[in-house]
Amino acid sequence: MNTIADNIKAIENQLSQGVRLVAVSKFHPVEMVRQAYDAGQRIFGENHVQELVAKAPQLPDDIQWHMIGHLQTNKVRMLMPHVDMIQSVDSIKLLRTIEKEAARIDRTVDVLLQLHVAREETKTGFATGELLSALSVGELDNIPHVRVRGLMAMATNTDDQQQIEREFQLVNDTFRLIKDEFYAGHDEFDQISMGMSDDWPLAVKHGATLVRVGSAIFGPRQYK
Repeated sequence: MNTIADNIKAIENQLSQGVRLVAVSKFHPVEMVRQAYDAGQRIFGENHVQELVAKAPQLPDDIQWHMIGHLQTNKVRMLMPHVDMIQSVDSIKLLRTIEKEAARIDRTVDVLLQLHVAREETKTGFATGELLSALSVGELDNIPHVRVRGLMAMATNTDDQQQIEREFQLVNDTFRLIKDEFYAGHDEFDQISMGMSDDWPLAVKHGATLVRVGSAIFGPRQYK
């Protein structure tokens, strides 16, 4: 039976240069996060604010915590002291709240804009046209305490690999369009987060720089 360290090594051996692994630790105990940390993993993704906030003080300070789940505006203040990147910014309202709370504690936080490309309506994010329109009219201006680093997306949960690849390529194309049109002079706009345990190799093929892998590292989730 493979250990957590074995699983991390196996994935990292397949990653292209410049692609980073986000270990999705939601519903897994601190002890398992520690095993991944001891294997060299430093970036961990959580879906729930309360879980991230509870785990962070129990683990080493050099862990980078990424919020990857839907984030409610009323939870941003609680999250802000602990999080390194918020990958799931899915509205202008949320972006403005992050700016306000980051300014309140005098820090800058990295974010990704979540793009909705999947067929499931339950998944959140900006429609491509909606995001381009918001950028065009300056709705993402004047956020000095937020660094927009790129895009995040989830593909449709399907066995149709061509569908998944089309969606990942749409994210890549949208990233390049936004980079050229709105962030051409911003070297920090350089991240595409997509791909999970079942489809991350396809995501890397289509330009992912961050892949979010949970069960392939930690095994089945331990639901509370």
